[in-house]
Amino acid sequence: MKRTERTIGDDEAETNIMKLTIGNVVLDNNVILAPMAGVTDLPFRLLCHEQGAGLVCMEMVSAKAIYYNNKNTEELMAVHSDEGPVSLQLFGSDPKIVADMAARIEDRPFSILDFNMGCPVPKVVNNGEGSALMRDPALAEKLLGALVRAVKKPVTVKIRKGFDEEHCNAVQIAKIAENCGVSAVAVHGRTRAQYYGGEADWDCIRRVKEAVKIPVIGNGDVDSPQAAKRLLEQTGCDGVMIGRAARGNPWIFREVTAFLENGTLIPRPDSREKREIILRHARLQMQTKGEYTAVREMRKHLAWYTVGMPHSARFRQTINSMETMEELLAGVEAIFA
Repeated sequence: MKRTERTIGDDEAETNIMKLTIGNVVLDNNVILAPMAGVTDLPFRLLCHEQGAGLVCMEMVSAKAIYYNNKNTEELMAVHSDEGPVSLQLFGSDPKIVADMAARIEDRPFSILDFNMGCPVPKVVNNGEGSALMRDPALAEKLLGALVRAVKKPVTVKIRKGFDEEHCNAVQIAKIAENCGVSAVAVHGRTRAQYYGGEADWDCIRRVKEAVKIPVIGNGDVDSPQAAKRLLEQTGCDGVMIGRAARGNPWIFREVTAFLENGTLIPRPDSREKREIILRHARLQMQTKGEYTAVREMRKHLAWYTVGMPHSARFRQTINSMETMEELLAGVEAIFA
């Protein structure tokens, strides 16, 4: 992580702007939106970028799906010029297919190519992909080496602590990644066996950071500005990756960046701002996906946005019956009335 200081006018407070360099890509800050299947689509990434995320990561994309020209994959890879730096994440287990598809899509407007070695979903793992690759360091080396050779853009990898507690090999995999020429590694401090349960092992992230010279991005249990700062301090890692805590909460990025830069705890959004963001999110979904898909994908986001609000339980019960954008917008207006 590179820290630069700037001197500003007498009427402003001096701040330290934290930057993170990954390969030849310089991020404005080291707070990153994690890739999440079914969540980090184009509309949500735009919101998180606007709220201060230094890098936003796409949903994972199957290299085989690109190979077979799957039409749904094209939508997953859409990038908007207003997103800022974007990371496109591939997954797969065949080194040649993964490398060839990376080369095929490299001219698209993403900044960083990430490789998924962390997904715990059974249908991915049972196919020998995602976190299953933590069990096969030799294959992981072939995949990462082939990716680095295939593209000029920086290659990163997202890993877990290990496949299970008996096989915690994040340090070994990170060293392999570094030797292959990977530009950064993101470490989720849970095993595949844990999925998202239990506590993330930040000490594992610290051990990875001590073992390699490339940037290490910590992931797991960062749900507040204070947690982000503790992760950086306890592990020495170079960046913070936020996943589930950002669902229904894109404001977490401005809160974390403000706290890391100058110790400021900024206020949570009021009802008016929350309402406006939800409506903007819905409009973006409508523009990019059409009404039918937009309404159905907004249902889960509405559930996340309204957790803890008055009457939210009743509102969430009605969400799945919404069929039109008009119904959805009316529901939003009603709960914020």
